[in-house]
Amino acid sequence: MTDLLRIAPEVSEALHEGGPVVALETTLVAHGFPPGVGVEVGLEAEAQVRSKGAVPATVGVLDGAVVVGLNEEELARFGEAGSEARKAGPRDLAACVAQGALGATTVGGTLTASRLAGIRFMGTGGIGGVHRGYAERPDVSADLAELARTQALVVSSGVKSLLDVPATAELLETLGVPTLGFRTDELPRFYSPGGGPPVSARVESAAEAARVAAAHWGLGGAALLLGRPADETIEDADELIEEALRAAAEQGVSGQEVTPFVLSSLHERSEGRTLAVNRDLIVANAGLAAEVAVAT
Repeated sequence: MTDLLRIAPEVSEALHEGGPVVALETTLVAHGFPPGVGVEVGLEAEAQVRSKGAVPATVGVLDGAVVVGLNEEELARFGEAGSEARKAGPRDLAACVAQGALGATTVGGTLTASRLAGIRFMGTGGIGGVHRGYAERPDVSADLAELARTQALVVSSGVKSLLDVPATAELLETLGVPTLGFRTDELPRFYSPGGGPPVSARVESAAEAARVAAAHWGLGGAALLLGRPADETIEDADELIEEALRAAAEQGVSGQEVTPFVLSSLHERSEGRTLAVNRDLIVANAGLAAEVAVAT
């Protein structure tokens, strides 16, 4: 640990003893939900990790350091800041630290901190990837580059539906990142359990996923993506996403601002249905990540 990286005592002790630890992000707390809700979701995810026998390590940048293992008061700061918190991917961590900014870590930013701290498991909603319209406007999430360099198993409900899911799956294959399906043969599409590209392997239990991860790392591999289907389907999700993306284009929203814009639009247009599904799958994914960590 250095002055740039601060690991909470509970997390540090668990890592030192070889115990199960699960990393969680803060972008969803600050940017993924309406004011106040994100903190509730973050605390629920932490509680779910604990209920499965692992230690949660929510990551964020504050007070001049990357903090691995936020306490409740620190987590609340991200909820209070909302969109004012910087969205901190791998490239943004140093600037947030040096400038004393509040940085809400993305999947990629959280994986960077996890690699530094020695954490090998993470739970999230959906990962970033190749954006739609890549041929006209190249845009690929830094999440994928971090998956290619970090030995970690990330549990998500697949790739964010607003992205080009098939192209993202192809790039994951190119990068050597296995896509495992948790009791499914298809990579989940966030709000839709089915209809995605085929996974590279199917697993039936947390213990089986742990065995695959151990073998992958033993053979020199980096990250694995474990796709857990959402328990509830939003039947008109694709239509709502298309509407939100058109609105984003019309308003000139681009880059890192697209995801929070679309999520906010989905919550509003679906009358809260997508918010409820998003909340449930984030908590459930955190729990599954903990189960795999415990089984390792």
